Amino acid sequence: MILQGSQRGGAKDLALHLLKTENEHVDIHELRGFVSDDLVCALNEAYAISRGTKAKQFLFSVSFNPPTDENVPTSDFEAAIDRVEQHFGLVGQPRAIVFHEKKGADGHLRRHAHAVWSRIDAKDMKAIPLPFTKRDLTEISRELFIEHGWKMPRGFMRSEERDPRNFTMAEWQQAKRSGKDPREIKTALRECWAISDNQVSFKHALSMRGFYLARGDRRGFVVLDHRLEVYNVAKWTGFKTKDIRAKLGNGKGLPSVAETKTRIASEMQARLETLKHKQSKALQARQDLLDQQKQDLIDKHKEERRVLEEKQAQRQIAKAKQRQERFNKGLLGFWDRLTGKHRKIKKENEAEFLQNQQRDATEKDALIFKQKEQRQSLQSRIQRLQRFEDTRQSELAKDIKQYRDIRTGRRDAFERSNQPKQDGPKLER
Repeated sequence: MILQGSQRGGAKDLALHLLKTENEHVDIHELRGFVSDDLVCALNEAYAISRGTKAKQFLFSVSFNPPTDENVPTSDFEAAIDRVEQHFGLVGQPRAIVFHEKKGADGHLRRHAHAVWSRIDAKDMKAIPLPFTKRDLTEISRELFIEHGWKMPRGFMRSEERDPRNFTMAEWQQAKRSGKDPREIKTALRECWAISDNQVSFKHALSMRGFYLARGDRRGFVVLDHRLEVYNVAKWTGFKTKDIRAKLGNGKGLPSVAETKTRIASEMQARLETLKHKQSKALQARQDLLDQQKQDLIDKHKEERRVLEEKQAQRQIAKAKQRQERFNKGLLGFWDRLTGKHRKIKKENEAEFLQNQQRDATEKDALIFKQKEQRQSLQSRIQRLQRFEDTRQSELAKDIKQYRDIRTGRRDAFERSNQPKQDGPKLER
């Protein structure tokens, strides 16, 4: 059942639209919470109440469109309308339900329903907020198709569920970390069933989600995923065996579970080897970049030390000249030697020279320590990349080996290593 909804104003226009005579039959099924028993007047009541608020879109209108080839009883329409009402917090709000019957574009006679709620909470005089209506209505639609066993439009398939054979490296790692919730698996299989009308379309839908259809070892049909888990189609979709056979046939042309596992292993091994190659190239490119940054940093540090050494050398020459100029020449110099002043100046110069030497050493140490910190920061990045590369490549090599074991007949070793640590879905064949 496709649900389409919108928040809107225009009470009179909406009422007249719902009463259009282009429909072969118009049935005002319910007017709840209104004083009037006329649709136009009822929706105008909602407008009158909204005048006490700032709300412009005071109505929420939803159409309920089941598959044209299905005879849907009124009670199912009511249940769907109630579900929408509860989901959006509209329980108890004034509500109108109108049924239409008319010939659709495909020539089939369509029976569908429209439900209109007042969004104004008369007690608090505020409009009930309705965020994400399109997304939520789509989710409810998907649930209704699955629950009723109707063929579901392909557009309702969840796009986030992807085929593991197309995973990126990040998606593969995420899939390994998160595992699979049995409820998600059941929903995925039921969605694939809901959009299919024969074995070919069912296999295609499964393939888009990374599942494989096979012939069960005992009887019936099974589905396998990329982890080689086996799921009985009847049990996991919730349909009877006779219904499964009616859609899928006898299954004689399908591969066995063992053959399917070998195929999965081959395809997954190829995909993981591709990922490993891409990962190696990406890591090498990153390593080359870090190596270049390392060399650039070394060159920069060498230049900084050269500049400091040159600056200190020039300063040492200037300071030496200053110290030399403190000595008098000629008779004054001779007199300074006799009086001991020359010895005093020399001693002061020597002390100053040692201080300058210590200052230069301290400056050089400060530069070295600063450069060491910068270099260590870069080295830590290099080491993290190396550890990351070792871990990822090791994990990929292990995954590839496990799938290779399947292809070479060592299935038991693979399945033991692939068993979940906690209780997971039971294998059904």
